Order: sequence, then structure tokens, then C-alpha cells
Amino acid sequence: MKVIFIEDVKGKGKKGEVKNVSLGYARNYLLKNNLAIEATPGNLKALENQKKKDEQQEQREKEEAMNLKDKLAELSVEIKAKAGEGGRLFGSITSKQIAEELKKQHKIKVDRRKIELDQPIRALGYTVVPVKLHPEVSGSVKVHVDAQ
Repeated sequence: MKVIFIEDVKGKGKKGEVKNVSLGYARNYLLKNNLAIEATPGNLKALENQKKKDEQQEQREKEEAMNLKDKLAELSVEIKAKAGEGGRLFGSITSKQIAEELKKQHKIKVDRRKIELDQPIRALGYTVVPVKLHPEVSGSVKVHVDAQ
């Protein structure tokens, strides 16, 4: 019996896959537990439409990430921190602080986990920080740490 998987089933198939499985397995397990639906012409057409919609959504997200990348390249985030002699900070600037300042100063919301800061910033001056906006799009933002 041909079925379309609605959810991932370990060892059998991934969501959206069309596979041939035994009749008993399909009726007694997959269909009963809403893990799959029967592969009728109508359901196959609905699956195709859903895949097209998902591709369009993915394309839209990628374009938004590209636009945000261009915006971030032009911006500079100013952060004030207490500093000692030689431009060393008391404490450090983390990705969370950068995300908060980006939202506060430029009204751009970026998840702190997307900011790829290897180590926290511990010195005054400009630092270029990479930001992963999309699996295929990476940008960067300039962070200016100034003494308070």
C-alpha cells in the first residue's frame, strides 16, 4: 500500500515521503496513529502543492535574510562599557548585549544565538561580528565599544 508520511517514522520514512509499505503495517500502525495518509491522487496533489508553498516560503525567507544582511553591513552598534587602563573592559560584551543594543538602537531583531561571537569582546574599539541570518546567508555587523 502506498502512503504519504505526515511525520518522520524511524526506519521507514521522513515527512512528505511517498513509500510502499505492507497493508497491515499501514492500516494498523501508520494510519491509526496519524503518522501517514493513503497516497490517493488528491492527497498526492495536496502534497505537491504543500511542497511548492514550502519552497516559496523558503525563497521569501532567504530574500529577507539578504535584505537584512545589506542593512546590517551599513550599521554600527554603539555599546558603552566601563574600561580600565589600556582599553581593557571591566567584564565583557556578549552576543546577548549586542542583540539588545541592535534592537534598541536600530529596531532590528536578531536572535542572540545567530550572532557568532567566538569569544566575548573584552577591549574598546571597533569589532566586526559575524551574524548567521539563514543557513545560506551570513552577514556582519560593526560593534563599537566605547568607554563610559
